[in-house]
Amino acid sequence: MNQNSNLLVAVANEVAFVKVVGRANVAWSVHFKILISKLQGNGFKSFVIDLSECSTMDSTFLGVLVGAVLHPAGPPEASAICLQLLNPNQRVADLLENLGVAHLFTMLRGVNPAEAALLPPTPANVPASREEISRTCLEAHQLLMAVNPENVPKFKDVAQFLAEDLKKLKEEAKG
Repeated sequence: MNQNSNLLVAVANEVAFVKVVGRANVAWSVHFKILISKLQGNGFKSFVIDLSECSTMDSTFLGVLVGAVLHPAGPPEASAICLQLLNPNQRVADLLENLGVAHLFTMLRGVNPAEAALLPPTPANVPASREEISRTCLEAHQLLMAVNPENVPKFKDVAQFLAEDLKKLKEEAKG
């Protein structure tokens, strides 16, 4: 995993703050997804994703973000969440626009009120398995295609490759 990237978390006033430092990429997608699911499981419905130090974001990480909004963890009656993006740079903002998902998020500018309380999530991140990464990538790209049909030509080959890779990994695991 890229040591130049990191996830930090703080909670304050029923809001979960997650700061993404460095590259928001496939390597951190699984950990981010698990973190958001755990926070939702603990009752958090309001999230601020601090992107002020996020240099780039890939399509897998973006698909996981979209999934958090559209398919939150937990029981259906408690499923609505609010996910806001704090200080995304122009590159990330362009990605959101180009893939047709910017409308799913509220963009904020300013200082992170929980900055001083941010800490690495516990327990420490353990490397994700190749199967977890492939599954997360596949789900993220399928979701980006479902949300915006204009993404189908961009990701259909990637999704097909990932589906085949995941099938192969599952067969290998069976032995």
